[in-house]
Amino acid sequence: MSKSEFWKEMDDVRAAMLGIGSARHVPMSPYPNEKEGVIWFITAKGTDLVKAIEAGETESSLIVTGNGEMHARVEGKSELVQDRKKLEELWNPVASSWFEGIDDPDIRLIRFDPDFAEVWATKGSIGFAIQIAKAKVTDEQPDMGDHFEVRF
Repeated sequence: MSKSEFWKEMDDVRAAMLGIGSARHVPMSPYPNEKEGVIWFITAKGTDLVKAIEAGETESSLIVTGNGEMHARVEGKSELVQDRKKLEELWNPVASSWFEGIDDPDIRLIRFDPDFAEVWATKGSIGFAIQIAKAKVTDEQPDMGDHFEVRF
């Protein structure tokens, strides 16, 4: 899988687990941008993720699983960004359900810059079922897809 394929798969991810520094991983909606080479998140003031960044912690990891045909562990760095234009670009019904509108003063943007990803590309749930059935009939290990690394 190339970097381009990674970004294409990320476009289909609706939820992933983001952890920053000592802040535990929590479910977040990622907004990947291949052109920028970053993944954006909309969160709120006072969350553990925001507190970690404010305390100077930037080392981050994103866990992607069960979305489409890609499972991944993505490592990188995060920072808080104030960018009204970017917020307007990302704003959507999911984000709006957490805030009192785009002008809510509690809104914070997190910019996640990936450095490295360990990726498992699977054949999806139907492909998984076929491989398991095939393995039972042939007594061979199932082909669960490819495992590789992507550097950014």
